[in-house]
Amino acid sequence: MPMQKIVPYLWFEDAAEEAANFYVSIFKNSKIDNVSYYGDAGPREAGSVMTVEFQLEGQDFMALNGGAPPAAFWPSIALFVSCETQDEVDQLWDRLSEGGETLPCGWVKDKFGFTWNIVPQGLGDLLGHDDPDVAQRAMTAMLAMGKLDIDALRRAAAG
Repeated sequence: MPMQKIVPYLWFEDAAEEAANFYVSIFKNSKIDNVSYYGDAGPREAGSVMTVEFQLEGQDFMALNGGAPPAAFWPSIALFVSCETQDEVDQLWDRLSEGGETLPCGWVKDKFGFTWNIVPQGLGDLLGHDDPDVAQRAMTAMLAMGKLDIDALRRAAAG
């Protein structure tokens, strides 16, 4: 299967397959496409997982077991997830934060240290509303939240 031209590449010490399976278990329309293994040439133990190619909602990803990563995952690189319903926000928030950390304004750091922004559709319309008072009320409400609640944000924006 041809791969997308630009693919997020996640470097793990040794949890690439575990992480890929975790992510695939959370998102619909997701799958593991391929797992490759180190051979005798190394640099890791022969037969151990080298890379995992997977898809989340049709987006290709690659995960590598490369030993100690050159740097930890950094929140300035994250995945933005646009959710159609509050139920989807709730489910993704709960699953991705298992063993990880919840953060303000819809951000979650998962148990592997990767950061996700779980956002209900419509938030951008509230924050960028033509009426600056509506936008300010929505922003103030969002800044007070961990997991985003679109109904609460709409009520706040309406005043």
